[in-house]
Amino acid sequence: MPSGLFAGLDVSTQGCKLVVIDLGQGKVVWVDAVNYDTDLPQYGTRGGVVQGLEPGASESDPQMWIDAIHRLFGKLPQSGVAVKEIGCISVSGQQHGLVSLDAAGKLSRSRSKLWNDFSTLEECRILTDKVGGLKAMIAEVGNSQRTGYTAPKIFHMFRHERANYNRTATFFLVHNYIDWYLTGGPNGGVAVMEPGDTSGTALWHPGKAAWSKKVINAIDPGLAKKLPPVKPSTASIGRISAELAAKYGFSPDCKIDAGTGDNMYGAVGTGNVKPGIVTVSLGTSGTAYTYMKKAFIDPTGEIAAFCDSTGAYLPLLCVSNLANGYNDIVDLHKLTHQQFDKEIVNKTPVGNRGRLLIPWYSGERTPDVPQAAPLYFGFGLGDFTVEVLSRAVLEGHILNLHDGFTRMGVVPKEIRLTGGLSKSDSWCQTIADVFNAEVVPVQGEGAALGAALHAAWVWLNESGTKTKLEELCNAFVVLEDKRRARPIPANVKVYDVQKQLFHALSARVRGVKGDDPFALRAKLAGM
Repeated sequence: MPSGLFAGLDVSTQGCKLVVIDLGQGKVVWVDAVNYDTDLPQYGTRGGVVQGLEPGASESDPQMWIDAIHRLFGKLPQSGVAVKEIGCISVSGQQHGLVSLDAAGKLSRSRSKLWNDFSTLEECRILTDKVGGLKAMIAEVGNSQRTGYTAPKIFHMFRHERANYNRTATFFLVHNYIDWYLTGGPNGGVAVMEPGDTSGTALWHPGKAAWSKKVINAIDPGLAKKLPPVKPSTASIGRISAELAAKYGFSPDCKIDAGTGDNMYGAVGTGNVKPGIVTVSLGTSGTAYTYMKKAFIDPTGEIAAFCDSTGAYLPLLCVSNLANGYNDIVDLHKLTHQQFDKEIVNKTPVGNRGRLLIPWYSGERTPDVPQAAPLYFGFGLGDFTVEVLSRAVLEGHILNLHDGFTRMGVVPKEIRLTGGLSKSDSWCQTIADVFNAEVVPVQGEGAALGAALHAAWVWLNESGTKTKLEELCNAFVVLEDKRRARPIPANVKVYDVQKQLFHALSARVRGVKGDDPFALRAKLAGM
């Protein structure tokens, strides 16, 4: 294994994390994190989001992310890490967030609309109609228009904040903005995009590797001039700025990798860089994604068509509701995580005797129902106990994730879990049973580790040491094999019916033709 130090930054919704790896030692040598709410209270966020906005809006001040990075870099000299020997830094960013700058490099809009902003529903409908409908939109950008994506955020600014839009010279995604800042910002910063994160703008087709003139013109013909060029994600884009190098002790030769979205680096951080592996991330939102050599375009747009960070593709399912339901029920009933796992869930049978929760608490991305609300099905008046509700939350979220995943047509050889809920044995086992696949949690730092590994890979290849990313992943990605969960046949049999029930009920609520949920509930209740 070659030697060298490499760093990964993960600028996520709720916080910012820094990971430094040492190739020579084959280990992570430094991890540090900033929680926006507690460490940067001056921004007044909750969960990293500004409070007091109109319903559906979710926004943050991009300066908060810059301040977080300064805090992390400022502690590096006391870490024992030889900062001057860090050869390359790569940035993972929360996907789809929109950052707008004027010609002087100042924010033309003081806040960034985030991935979980639902305020652009009307813009999605207008854009889709302008282009000629859903089928035409998918032909243009490989995806449908969704409130999470970037195109409707830009269109929202064009329609409702024209002065801000006209003042904007450059539109960035989150990680592109951080890259620009690290390479000099207004003093010569590099303004580029890369295929992975850019796939989620719904302005650029990942299969064709091209901007859609039709969608851009549907917003504003002048928008094309405000979009940076798209460069490969497998190369560096420049070097760290002289100012940051001098202030924090980096070498002036420290490279800045192209970076990408958090899902693409989540794949690298879990070793998902070859066919057959599926990563499931159990965080605020839930995602499931896999490596493919060819672009996957879902004709319904429910599975996101993304490029990955290696030159291949990463079809991705995202549900907006995942940890929120679990967090709420443990808080409401003052449960510990151990109590939920060992005491509460075990008091109820698999399948919950036909009592089912559709956990669309605050709108849902997959299926695309931004105005959705939760639905409790099959509950009698005496069934709203902590035990029954806890199992309903556990199963409902996983069934919601699985129902969307079926569109991908992938039979996973192994599911690798990351995110906070991967520490729960009940979540691991239920995912194994519902997906009917082996499940193993992954230790480590997720997207931040993936960023550091990608930085090492890019630096080594550009330095003449040809290296396979899979080899680096094998050296650093640690699977918790002692917690590996295998499907239990009896549970799989019950969940096969419960999956049918969930699908039928979801379809019925959305006005889609499907099976009779009442008949399926009766079948499930008798098992």
